[in-house]
Amino acid sequence: MGKLSNIIPISDLRREAANLLKQLKDNDEPLIITQRGRATAVILGVDAYEKIEHEKEILRLLAKGDREIEAGKGYDLDSVLAEADNLLAGDLS
Repeated sequence: MGKLSNIIPISDLRREAANLLKQLKDNDEPLIITQRGRATAVILGVDAYEKIEHEKEILRLLAKGDREIEAGKGYDLDSVLAEADNLLAGDLS
């Protein structure tokens, strides 16, 4: 994770909710909300959230593949490449 420049107190969230939601829609940066000087929540735009979920699913599949390899299971290269192409095609939308 890069530099966290979007840190705001909850009072600013209350006062500027519409502007902050527009900001979240326009970029992939998370918005850190503080309360009494401590970070209490993170808000993400929908696109950023969906991207993170997609990346997590790819990591889950890679971990599953590692476990299957260790267990002696396997798939032919053509099947693996076809599934990878399908996953990556979802990333382009």
